[in-house]
Amino acid sequence: MLLRTDRDTLLAPLSIVCGVAPRRHALPILSHALLEADGENLALTASDLEIQLQSRRAVPTDTPFRLCLPARKLLDILRALPAGCELQLKRHGSQLLLLAAGSRFLLQALPADDFPLLEADADTAAPLRLEQGELKRKLGQILYALADNDIRPYLNALLLQLDGGELRLIASDGVRLAFQRYPLPAPLPGRTLLLPRKAALELAKLLGDRDAPILLEPGARQLACAIGDTLLRCKLLDARAPDYLRLLPQRHDCELTLPRLPLLEAVQRVAVLAHAKFRQLELAIRPGQLALRCRNADREEAEETLPTDWQGPPLDASFNLQYLQDVLTHVPAEHLRFGLGGDQRGMLVTNPDDPHFQYLAMPLRG
Repeated sequence: MLLRTDRDTLLAPLSIVCGVAPRRHALPILSHALLEADGENLALTASDLEIQLQSRRAVPTDTPFRLCLPARKLLDILRALPAGCELQLKRHGSQLLLLAAGSRFLLQALPADDFPLLEADADTAAPLRLEQGELKRKLGQILYALADNDIRPYLNALLLQLDGGELRLIASDGVRLAFQRYPLPAPLPGRTLLLPRKAALELAKLLGDRDAPILLEPGARQLACAIGDTLLRCKLLDARAPDYLRLLPQRHDCELTLPRLPLLEAVQRVAVLAHAKFRQLELAIRPGQLALRCRNADREEAEETLPTDWQGPPLDASFNLQYLQDVLTHVPAEHLRFGLGGDQRGMLVTNPDDPHFQYLAMPLRG
C-alpha cells in the first residue's frame, strides 16, 4: 500500500494545484499531478511549463513514492466521494488503485521522472515578506485592468517594481491603468518584474484574508512565492514595460467626489441601453449635476442625473462603461474622487481613504 489517509487531506492540496494543469497540451504528462511522499509529508505538484504550483501536507507513509496521476480525474473522484471517508492508494501494475467508501477506481499512472519540474533560479534576491491580506486587497483593486492575449506581451503581465521603500503594482491593457503602492518597512534595491497574467491570477487566489506572511523571492528569470505549505514558482516575462507613471495626469479641469454605490447603480441602469459593440458611456458635467447617458444602434437612450458639488464650467467626455463599472465594483470605498480633463484628457480615479491607489482610463474618441 502506498498511502492511507482521509479524502479531505488529499482533496485540499489537489484543489489548490489543479488549476495550473492544462486541460490540453502537447505533453500529456502536464495534465497530471505529481505525487511525492517522503514518509512524513505528501507533496502535490502541477505545472504548465510556465507556472509550477506545489502544496504540501503532513501525511505519514510506510514507504516513499513518486508517481503522476491525471489531475482533473483524481479531483473529480475525490469531490464525488463522501466527506471524511478513508481512502487507500495501491499500485496495480503500471496503474494505481484507489479504494474508498466501497468504490474502486483504477487510474493510469505515468513515471514521475518524466514530469518537467521548474528548476530554482540561481540568481535570487533576498526574500520580500508581505502580509497576505493586504496584498490580496491591493491585487483585487487592479488585476481587472490586465490585458488578455494582447499582441504587446507586457500588457498581459502584472508589473512589480521595487523602488526604495515601496513595491509598485501596475496593471494595464493599453487603454486604462490601475496602480497600487505597497509600503515596505525598509528600502530595498530597485528591481522590475513582469509577472504573467495567469500567474498573477493564481497568486491572488492563493492569498488569504489574514495577516499571515507571504514570502516573495525574485530571481533573474523566476519569481517564487511561498504561502504557508504552498509554493508558487513561475517564469517572468522577458519584455520591457513602458514608464506607466508618466501617463498619470498632473492637473484636471474638473474634480468630483461621488458616492461609489449610487454611482455604480446608476451606471448599471443606463448600461441596459448601451451600444452592444462600443459600450459608450457619455458624461455631461454641469454645475451641480452629473448626467450619465447611453445610446444604442436602435436609437434608444437611457439617462440618469446625479447631484454634485461642482460649480465650474461644463465638461463632456465619453468612456467605455465597462472601465467605469470595473473600478466602481472592485474598489470598496464609500466615496471615490474623479479627475477629468486636464493634460492627458483621461479620467483619474482615486480613493480619498487610500492614497496608494490610482486608476486612469482614457476617453473614447469621436
